[in-house]
Amino acid sequence: MSVASQSVRSSSGLGCQGRLPQPLSRRGMLKTSATGFAWLAWSALAQGKAPNGVSARPHFAAKAKSVIFLFMDGGVSHVDTFDPKPMLEKQVGQPWSGDPTRKWVRSPWKFSSHGQSGTPVSELFPHIASCADDIAVIRSMKAELPIHSTGVLLLHTGHNLSGRPSLGSWMNYGLGSENQNLPGYVVLSFGHVPVGGMEAFSSGFLPANHEATLIRAEGSPIDNLVPSDSQATQQAKLEILGQQDMEFAAQLGGNDAVESAVRNYELAARMQSLVPDVLNESRESKSVRELYGLDDPDLNTRLYARQILRARRLVENGVRFVQVNCPYGLSNGTWDQHGGLKAGHEKNARQTDRAVAALIKDLKQRGLLDSTLVLWAGEFGRTPHAPGPDGRDHHSEGFSVFLAGGGVKGGTVCGATDEFGMHAVDQVADFHDLHATVLHLAGLDHEKLTFRHAGRDYRLTDVHGHVIRSILS
Repeated sequence: MSVASQSVRSSSGLGCQGRLPQPLSRRGMLKTSATGFAWLAWSALAQGKAPNGVSARPHFAAKAKSVIFLFMDGGVSHVDTFDPKPMLEKQVGQPWSGDPTRKWVRSPWKFSSHGQSGTPVSELFPHIASCADDIAVIRSMKAELPIHSTGVLLLHTGHNLSGRPSLGSWMNYGLGSENQNLPGYVVLSFGHVPVGGMEAFSSGFLPANHEATLIRAEGSPIDNLVPSDSQATQQAKLEILGQQDMEFAAQLGGNDAVESAVRNYELAARMQSLVPDVLNESRESKSVRELYGLDDPDLNTRLYARQILRARRLVENGVRFVQVNCPYGLSNGTWDQHGGLKAGHEKNARQTDRAVAALIKDLKQRGLLDSTLVLWAGEFGRTPHAPGPDGRDHHSEGFSVFLAGGGVKGGTVCGATDEFGMHAVDQVADFHDLHATVLHLAGLDHEKLTFRHAGRDYRLTDVHGHVIRSILS
């Protein structure tokens, strides 16, 4: 038994006879050695972070300092957006060989080539089409199951069961935030729980301080953001609470959950001074407001524009990973049009297209696009066939996503599906590959970014994943 773990009876005679004091943990020993500097140094070495825990080091030079993930929940139809299929026009109404009751459904929208690259984009997205030379479309994505809950979890965490850390949590764990007054991982939401649950934004088995901070589109963005006490009273309370937190953590010998909770509360206090200013879009110019659509007559369009603009402001201020959800639509996801495809997809496109394009253009104009990776993706696509003429079902065998900025080669199209859009057939990629690529652009090797849990080293991509190098600049 080591000296640190031996139980020593109190020599003062004040301890209870026959009772052993709590063993001193390694963390406890470091905290009490050299006035705590041993603990401070160990924490920095163990986590790859500066002693204040603000920022860690990438594995290699990063192209992207931050990521903005635009989550298109419900399943956007790839054959109606970024993957034109003339064969559907020729075979419209003909039975699908897999089930004669289902017929091939042509796209109700026309495709055109855009930009110098000639990237095909449908008329659903006229604003995104104007950014064709800045985006890289991956047409050959493939998911595991055509089920919303598992698909959302797989996209976010690399696993189709709950309990794993999300992509944003992994990136925050690997790199930290560049601003100690803001969280490293933020989700800009619309107040609803996505299919798959809040596990999609969870830190899983990573320390709790890597969990997402949710910011609402309407009303107070975060609860208790404005202190109810005067500054002096609040400062006095914080000092007392800080002392109590330190004593409690010391008694437990450095419990990870307690330490994470303490860091979260400390961050929350610091956020009160900075978050209101970062989220305040009233300081933006009239031209920026028009660009994003902040004054659009449609409520959801305005709210989505607000969240997209906030995403830009957050990465400007050092937030590492920002996710923007879609305005609340159908119960299984905004883009989940089994029927009413034309009306539903047009409504969703109208509410999101302008702001997404504005984000890319605004980042580029400010010189931030090269250091900010924008990812636009949903959990799967939609079937090229259906029981009726105005709807599509879930489809995981081939669909599209796109990326922009942050080391991505704009104006490129990667991979392909077959002539009907049924199966990914060229440069097939899955979410593990997508995650590996995002981490790579952020300077992280997906095989080296690990966390010890339950006796083994885990990583976001598990034992899978390859960087999609054809889209890299």
